[in-house]
Amino acid sequence: MGVILTGMGYDGAKGILSMRRKGAITLGQDEKTSVVYGMPKTAYEIGGVEKQLPLMAIPQIMIQQLKKS
Repeated sequence: MGVILTGMGYDGAKGILSMRRKGAITLGQDEKTSVVYGMPKTAYEIGGVEKQLPLMAIPQIMIQQLKKS
């Protein structure tokens, strides 16, 4: 599982895309709750993020996904 949070640049976006291509669940922080939306936006735009979520929702989704595993 990969999670990408607020930040700038694209290195993390490329990394999370690689994870998704290998079958990982990938989540990204949404624009509304990001201080800097650059990295999560790039990750979403290149297909690295399956679902964008508010910061406070990410831990619950992570727990739900891990329980499925």
